[in-house]
Amino acid sequence: MSDAHLTERPVDGGPEPIELTDEPIRLSRHDSEEPDRRPRSRGRRVALGVVGAALTVGVAASAVWGWQVLREKDTRLDTPTRVAGLERDDSERARSTADYLRSGFAADIDLDRSFGTVYRDTANGGGTAAGAGRSVLVFGGTTLLWQPERDLDSLFGLMADETGKVGGLRAVDAGDLGGVMKCGTTEGDGGDFAICGWADHGSVAMAMFPGRSVDDAGSLFRRMRDGMQTR
Repeated sequence: MSDAHLTERPVDGGPEPIELTDEPIRLSRHDSEEPDRRPRSRGRRVALGVVGAALTVGVAASAVWGWQVLREKDTRLDTPTRVAGLERDDSERARSTADYLRSGFAADIDLDRSFGTVYRDTANGGGTAAGAGRSVLVFGGTTLLWQPERDLDSLFGLMADETGKVGGLRAVDAGDLGGVMKCGTTEGDGGDFAICGWADHGSVAMAMFPGRSVDDAGSLFRRMRDGMQTR
């Protein structure tokens, strides 16, 4: 009996014979134990790299922001007798004005501690009318601020409601203490005058500078801050 008889006719009662072909039998990837060794596409590698880079940048930015909060949150503000060439005015009139500004400022923002002070320009007339006309009215306080620039902008808006529109508001150099500092101009009884403010994660303050330009006010306010703020 030839082998052909085994493939042409089934054994009685047995299954039909299997036809063999030249095509290989392909197993699905799910059934195969052999891992997929095909290289990943370049597009997929690039996409994964972009996602990884974005996550890295996000983590780094969060770390920097967290470090800034920790560095700035414990701030102390003092009102020394002399600061940046100015002398604190402890007269009854000056104290009344300073307290009025402090109270209004503290009503606009929740502060842990607040202050208000008037400083005289002793280099330009001292207690004379000329010196009094260049006095600096400064007020502010300490608290934890999560978004200092946003809060400072809001306070400038509130100041505009009290004194009139704050025009030409722009960022100025905040100095070594960091944070954000801005200056602009507003209206007063004697005409326009400069107004500046600073804010960081631990403090916020504003000051009015009658008889000074915005540039002069920004430079003086930065020096005042250096003499008033410690961490």
